[in-house]
Amino acid sequence: MIFQYIIFSVSIVFISFVVGMIITSLVRNTTFYETRLSNLNLIKSDLINKIFGVGVIKWVVKNTFFKYLNPKLKFDRKVSISEIKNIRNDMTKSEIDHLFAFLFVSLFMFVAIYNQEYLSASIILLINVLMNLDPSLLQQQNKRRIDKLLSKFERLE
Repeated sequence: MIFQYIIFSVSIVFISFVVGMIITSLVRNTTFYETRLSNLNLIKSDLINKIFGVGVIKWVVKNTFFKYLNPKLKFDRKVSISEIKNIRNDMTKSEIDHLFAFLFVSLFMFVAIYNQEYLSASIILLINVLMNLDPSLLQQQNKRRIDKLLSKFERLE
């Protein structure tokens, strides 16, 4: 029974990646995206991020095949401010993709709770946090680092 819940949860999460990308592409050219979503900071505290497991996700992204899916933040050469802003925009898009995916999967969790399937809801929540919320929080953490770098550049100008 637990194995079936895990398979279902992972399947829904993979489907949610596509749903997240579609929803993001629909709202990307709106003022709501530019003013609210692109500057979103759900959790600013490093301690709370650590409790949510963002550090584990960071390690996984840096040390597994996932490192090929994200732009590298270590630059081997001089980069321009526009390149840094492009990386920030890509990170923001990925972050919002994961947030919409998280909300999509949460619907399945709420249905499971409504049907009093608490074990299923718990597994959905756990996998959703690990595969959607934590990557989004990691992107936010990295985005804050880029914002600090950009503010240093702006002070030098």
